[in-house]
Order: sequence, then structure tokens, then C-alpha cells
Amino acid sequence: MKRRKLAVAAGFCMSFLLGTLLNVLFIPAFDPQQQQQQQLSAGVTHSLAGSPGEAGGSSSSSSRPLPEDLARQIRERYEEVLRYQPPREAAAAGARLAVRPLERRLMDLAPQRLSSSLSSSSTERSSSSRSRPKLPGPRAPSWGGAPWDHPRAQLELSLGPLALGCRDIGNVSNVHYLGSGYTKAVYRAVLNRSLAVALKSVDFGGHDIDNCVKLYGSLEGCYRLASYKIAKEMVLLQRLRHPNILQLHGYCYQDSNDIADTLTAITELGSPLEMIQLLQISWEDRFRICFSLVQLLHYLAHSPLGSVTLLDFRPRQFVIVDGELKVTDLDDASIEEASCTSSRDCFMEFPARNFSLPCSLEGKCQSMNEKRNLYNAYRFFFTYLLPHSAPSSLRPLLDAIVNATGELQWGIDETAAQLERVLHLYKSGMYLQNSTRTPRSDYRKVPEATIVNENYRCWPSYHHKECLLSVFDVSEAMEVCESHSQCKAFVLTNQTTWTGRQLVYFKMGSTSIASDHEKTTYVKVIN
Repeated sequence: MKRRKLAVAAGFCMSFLLGTLLNVLFIPAFDPQQQQQQQLSAGVTHSLAGSPGEAGGSSSSSSRPLPEDLARQIRERYEEVLRYQPPREAAAAGARLAVRPLERRLMDLAPQRLSSSLSSSSTERSSSSRSRPKLPGPRAPSWGGAPWDHPRAQLELSLGPLALGCRDIGNVSNVHYLGSGYTKAVYRAVLNRSLAVALKSVDFGGHDIDNCVKLYGSLEGCYRLASYKIAKEMVLLQRLRHPNILQLHGYCYQDSNDIADTLTAITELGSPLEMIQLLQISWEDRFRICFSLVQLLHYLAHSPLGSVTLLDFRPRQFVIVDGELKVTDLDDASIEEASCTSSRDCFMEFPARNFSLPCSLEGKCQSMNEKRNLYNAYRFFFTYLLPHSAPSSLRPLLDAIVNATGELQWGIDETAAQLERVLHLYKSGMYLQNSTRTPRSDYRKVPEATIVNENYRCWPSYHHKECLLSVFDVSEAMEVCESHSQCKAFVLTNQTTWTGRQLVYFKMGSTSIASDHEKTTYVKVIN
């Protein structure tokens, strides 16, 4: 009996030793640096192609119905996208007038009960579209029950013709990660070796997907819920056409091993808004940002969809394109005015102030969308960018604008009119009428000449190592030079700012004058 027990024990020991030896010999070593590099590479590829990688869940979730609460959220978000689309009659008319090269893929997301009635017209449109890669058509779901019980609920969108699509994304280069928010990741990329664009896709490592998968355990369903936010933004970018709204260049749906129809939106590329940097630029450029913001808010208050509010109004939702402010994030925009029975229901709460608005006879809070946008513009932009270092004669007007918007005494129409007035005074030079126009010193004009080096720094300046400012005329340049103790001369250039004002270099000496046919130098005469 003892020998039998010893034999059994010896057998177990031998098995353990043999297994350990096999693991050491045949399992590859773990390289943390290599694994991290592979994960990074896979993450970028998955984000652009729409594949979730190792984001949790599995594709097997597509074979079972979604949780009831998740299906409800998908349905509500789908219905929200439909609310922002043009009426079906307008969409049908547009389909006859313009090619919709990507609509077929968008139909892959439409509810089955809706897509079936439109399949014939879609087939007719697709046959007349331009040459493009062959894409799979709508797939019949293999599950029973309502469409919302499954993540492959399909969505029909009516988008006009767009310049870029999947073929262009296939020829992408110089991809750089720009940032991500709650739902989306944004990349900078160059398409066709010529056009720099922004690529937006669902961020599989973001809070939205992560929290949803933890709660519901369905990666495909959670992806569909998140992707509807991009779909909504695409519709709004097409319907709300304005110089201060980012342009939608195109989009692409791609199937991956894990998720069907992953979406990448292709938009105009802008520079992220950095408030610290904005405080260091010239007042003229800061005024331009505030002016373009007011033009945008005026359009949103009177848009074809009604009054649009930006619920997630923060500086990071805007970018700068050629000096102009543009809104880039519209997935949290809304046209719904709050319902009310009395003014007590029309309460707007902000970190530093609260407001109560009147309740209209129609049972809606009066101008709440417009006033929410305007107060956010005040607290994020006007109070920091408008008054500081402005021309002294314009400061009373600018202070009035800041105070009135901070108290919501004006609507967007009055605010826009007042900023137009400031712009007119500034561009026309009328703001200089009350200033002393006679310089204390005499200046010698040197045509077709410039001053090499002899620079000094001033603030704010268009150049961080030189004193480069804009002026209305030569008299204002003389006034600026008189106000700078270092200034002994200035050079007029043929360059102008967005308001038509002339750029001038202010110099601390004039010993190195050189010939330049495009510039004129004025040297202070010392008596």
C-alpha cells in the first residue's frame, strides 16, 4: 500500500516537472516593450478602421439580443439623428439632383422595416453613382424580434454629395493622434499625399465605450450607440452651412473582424484652441475670434433647424482655421427648447450665475437655447479676450458688450450689432478721431528701404522676437513709436491684416538701412 502511494506521488511530481520543462522550452519569452508597441500600432489601426481590438466584449454578442435598456438608448439616439435630417421629400428631390456615392453604406444602419421600403429607390441611385469600390449591400438580420434588440439596427441618412470616401482613406499617410473626448478620437492625416484632414472615429478606449461595455457586456451594441453620435454630427455639419462651422469632406464605413460598419468621418482640419496662447496674440486677432463666434451664434439662433444650442460648450469644441473660429463638435447640439408651465421651469444654472427666463404662451422657455450659448460665450471667451489691450477709445464699448452679455441683458441680435459697430470703428479708423494726431517728433521718410535687425520686443506682437504691430495709417504708426521708449524708427510693409490694417516693424535704431522695394522706412529725427 505504501509503495503504491509513493508511486502515485512520484508520478504527480514527474508530470509537474515535465510540464514546467515544456513551458520553459516552447513558450516564447515576454517582451513588455514589444507588446506595448504592438498595442499602440493596433490601437491606431483599429481606431481608423473601426475595429475594437481588445476593447472588451466579443463579436459573438451579435448573435444575441441586446439588453432592453441599451436597445432603448440606441432607438432614442437613432430617432434623434432622424429629427435632424431634412424632410423625406427634400431628400428625395436631392437624390434626383445629386449623386450620393456613400448613401448605400449609410443604409446599412437603417431599421429593417424602413430600409425595405426604400431599397428600390436606393438601387436606382446607386446605379447612377460615380465609380467606386464595391461595397456590400444591406444584410438581412438573422435574429427575431424588434430591430432594437440587436446592434445591427440599420439607419438611413440623407447626405449630399461629398468629395472624400473609403478610397481616399485607403491612401492615407502621416497619421497623428490629436486627442479624444468622451466618445471620439481625432487624428490628423494626409489623404492622397496632398490634403490634410481630421479623421474622427469612435474611441474604443474612451469612457463612453468602456462604461457601456462594463454595464451591458455588448461591444457591438455599445459601438452602435456611440457611432450614432458621429452620424448625428455628420448630418448637422451638412445641414448647418456657415463659415464658422467645420466642413464635412466625407466619411467611410468599413467592416472589421469584430464590428460591422465602423464609421470614420473626414472633416476640415483646424488648430486646437489654446486659451493661454490666445491671451498672447494681438487684440485684433482676439477680437476676430470673438466676432466670428458671435457670427456663429447668430446663425445658430436663426438656423434652418430652429434655434440650436451647444450643450457641451467649451473651448475644446472649437478650432482655428486661417484665423477664424470654427465649431468642430456638434454631437451634443440640440434644437429642443425646454418646456414650461411658468418661469420657475425656465431656470438656467451656471457655476457663477443663475438665470430665470420667461415662459412663452406656447409653453417653451423663451430664447433659452440662444441665451445659453450667449452666456457661455461670455464666460469662456468675451471676458478674457475682448477688453484687454484694446484701443483705449474702444474699451467703453467693449466693456458694455461684456457686461450686457454677462447679465444676459442683450440677445444675440443686439450683441452682433454692437460687435459690428466696433469692427466698423476699428476698420475705418474712426476710433482715432479723439486722439492727438500730431506727433511730438519729426520723422524722415526713406522710400523703398528697410532696417536690418535693430529689433526690440513688445506686447502684443505678431512676431515673438520683434515688435510687429498693425496700424491704420502712418500717423498711428508715429503715435505708437512715440509711446515706446525704445522706438527710433519704423518700417511700413505691404502686408495687411484681416481688417485691412498695415503691418509695421518698430525699430530701436536706424544704422543698418538697406534697399527694399516693398517697404518704406520712417526714421525719427533727433533735434
